[in-house]
Amino acid sequence: MSPIHRMHPLKYRAIFISDVHLGSKDCKAEFLLDFLKSTESEYLYLVGDIVDLWAMSRSLYWPQAHNNVIRTILGKAKHGTKVIYVPGNHDDPLRDYSGMTFGNVAVRREHIHTTADGRRLLLMHGDEFDAAVKCGRLAHWVGDRGYDFLLQLNRMVNHLRRRLGLPYWSLATYMKRRIKGAARHIRNFEEAVAHEVHRRGVDGLVCGHIHHAEMENINGALYCNDGDWVENCTALVEEHGGQLHLVHWADAQRTVKSMPQTTPVPASKVA
Repeated sequence: MSPIHRMHPLKYRAIFISDVHLGSKDCKAEFLLDFLKSTESEYLYLVGDIVDLWAMSRSLYWPQAHNNVIRTILGKAKHGTKVIYVPGNHDDPLRDYSGMTFGNVAVRREHIHTTADGRRLLLMHGDEFDAAVKCGRLAHWVGDRGYDFLLQLNRMVNHLRRRLGLPYWSLATYMKRRIKGAARHIRNFEEAVAHEVHRRGVDGLVCGHIHHAEMENINGALYCNDGDWVENCTALVEEHGGQLHLVHWADAQRTVKSMPQTTPVPASKVA
């Protein structure tokens, strides 16, 4: 990462991140730490699964980089950034503290963010929609085990790529895009979110959970998934004028998709 970003940080009105999974060996904490140090914002939204209590219950893994991520977030909160934490399923116990504030970090079960151009976005982690897209128990078990295996392969592949001087690349994301069942699951999830947007009377919804960054207009509902910091190293950002972008921090191009400030229209798919 070029040091120019640290000398002149990228300034946004709001930043949305989720699915960091601190405490897991698959967490890309170094990428996230670089992103946090390279950006400034009025609002920082932590949209669930920031800490992976599930992984930590199996084995204790907490390197210094994970600690540095927490310290950096708390430092932002201390110096004026409004930090709001909406816990997910992997940090579910924190939902018991909804409405409370710790170290200038406010915990909320859900939250509504109003963009600079007046759009109301509901923030939820996304596991609330699992029932709407639920598959059979066997398929769910196979999917979980298969995903864990993909992440293990992902670590091996990128270890080799680093030795060869190649940039980060997500094998897990590559495979998910090519497995028909996974694509159908993602689409069902998106449609469930769009239904919730209409039911709640908001303009859009920001979530994470499925580790698939996307932003599109679904039947008049703005669907924003900020992705993850396990496979893709992505975040959703809002410019000071209200325009929303998906940012891919492991990619030199950075911005992978944008939505206009006014009435959104379907954006083209990113290869």
